[in-house]
Amino acid sequence: MKRNRIVAISVALLVAFGVIAAFAGGAKEKPVSAGGQQTLKAGFVYVGPVGDLGFTNAHDVGRKYAESKLPWLKTVIVESVPEGDAARFIDRLIQEEKCDVVFTCSYGFMDDTVKAGAKYPNKVFMHCSGYKQAANVGTYFADLYQMYYLDGLMAGALTKSNKVGYVGAFPTPEVVRHIDAYALGVQATNPKAKVEVRWINSWMDAQKAKEAAEALVAAGVDCLAFTEDTQSVVQVGEEHTKAGKQIYTFSHYSPMQKFGPDSCVSGQLVDWGVMYVKILQDIKDGKWTNADMWWLASDKAAQLGGEFGTPINPKFVDALKAKTVEDKALGKISVYDLVMKRYGEMQKGREGFDPFMGPIKDNKGAEKIPAGKTADKAYLLGTDILWYPENVVGDVPKS
Repeated sequence: MKRNRIVAISVALLVAFGVIAAFAGGAKEKPVSAGGQQTLKAGFVYVGPVGDLGFTNAHDVGRKYAESKLPWLKTVIVESVPEGDAARFIDRLIQEEKCDVVFTCSYGFMDDTVKAGAKYPNKVFMHCSGYKQAANVGTYFADLYQMYYLDGLMAGALTKSNKVGYVGAFPTPEVVRHIDAYALGVQATNPKAKVEVRWINSWMDAQKAKEAAEALVAAGVDCLAFTEDTQSVVQVGEEHTKAGKQIYTFSHYSPMQKFGPDSCVSGQLVDWGVMYVKILQDIKDGKWTNADMWWLASDKAAQLGGEFGTPINPKFVDALKAKTVEDKALGKISVYDLVMKRYGEMQKGREGFDPFMGPIKDNKGAEKIPAGKTADKAYLLGTDILWYPENVVGDVPKS
């Protein structure tokens, strides 16, 4: 499904930057690089504002990191672009800003990105989180499902009510994959716990996220994870904790522990910078291809923690060390040690440990992943993942 062929880069780009890759009749030819310090200009199309403290903010931190590491790189951004309306902003970046490469940073920008690739065959496009490619359109993603599983291990151990909550943006394969991994982690440390999901149908809506989190707390949930680009869910947990009702939270994409020092246990973090440096350096060196880049913990793109360098908030370490579980392979082990063990295995690759190793059934009793099998990339990124594990309440919305 994913092609991996070298893209033809225009003669104009060769002159401007000193990089060209030849492509003809489907054959591969070795890229040629002229080297030097010519400027490469990259444009970034963001779905939210750079101050969202979630997905867009993490991308912009990565962009700035790439600029700091690559002296020949110049960048420009457009932010808060509605999904379905990216085309005119891409046109602006190409026609007015004279960008050589454009990164479109939201799933909903996928079709406009592919159309832009056809419209501007001498430019390079990279779409984040999508699956459609063309000769000059590649895809990339730093996936967080492994981190959600680790968060689930902690949530299952810490919950007192056996009710764990999740605030979801849209029911895309990405978000459902993350919910499923989180639920499987909960199941591994607490088979009695149930996961309840509230959908807000927005990538960034602080008020809706707050209302969904409050509704979950009112329903008895005492652990909250989420996919939404504000710190609202963490703040809800912190407010209840300060008022005397401990709510455990797990932050998303950007460092949010500072908003919940007494509630934020951990979370998932993304280092987009390492990906952007790789992609842009490959373009400079004439090595760029449209092969899908799917980076996980082993690539150091996905990291555990509510802040960088702190996988687990020290406030909760003792509680996690005090809680023990029986693991078939590891025997009796503290949840803290289990989390760190699994994290270490994930950093070595999916073959060490992966949340989607069978046997796994959905909440209708159907076997989804057989014993001895691990779901492959195509399965996890596609629509086949649109189901819930046994311990999740309800059904995945149809749209």
